[in-house]
Amino acid sequence: MLNTKHTVSVAVLLSVITASQDHKIIPAESGQNITLTCRASNTSIVAVEWSKSNMKTDYVLLSRDGHFDLHNQHPSFKDRVDLQDRQMKDGDVSLILNNVTVNDTGTYECRVFMEETHLWKSISTINLSVIVPTGSPGALVEGRSVGGIIGLSVSAVMIFVAFVIYKNLEKIKKYSLLILVINGHNTVHLLQELTRVM
Repeated sequence: MLNTKHTVSVAVLLSVITASQDHKIIPAESGQNITLTCRASNTSIVAVEWSKSNMKTDYVLLSRDGHFDLHNQHPSFKDRVDLQDRQMKDGDVSLILNNVTVNDTGTYECRVFMEETHLWKSISTINLSVIVPTGSPGALVEGRSVGGIIGLSVSAVMIFVAFVIYKNLEKIKKYSLLILVINGHNTVHLLQELTRVM
């Protein structure tokens, strides 16, 4: 049984933007538990299938006669999805997706198989958009990864240091030779020579 205390009901808490009656856009932050709502008008549901548009053969969740079919479930959704109501009472076939990641971003479709028609029927399509929360590792700053910005900054500093060393290579060689030559002399003489060379 899922811990519903930490499950965020997208329809209530995440300000669902409805694009049309059966097509929704859902914003979410990485790490949240969300509910993708889907309700069939008919209660004689034999099976429910949740799929994601970029997955060709695997599905997010398939439940037949109250049992999950794990055989063709996409590996990224194993142990992370459940139905809000496994008995599908009142046509509720909403999907709970735990610990969402940026990779979960995409278009989800909810379909049900009706007992009386023996046909699959598409009930709703939901666009899920998952972002990394601001201030988290890997968060985006003006469309760029913080890690990428830091990496570029460190690279730029390293290139600058290498350039300065290259430009001053002759001075560094003279300094090294000076230390070898005056190894036994006093420090004042060494500082005077360093000041003159640099």
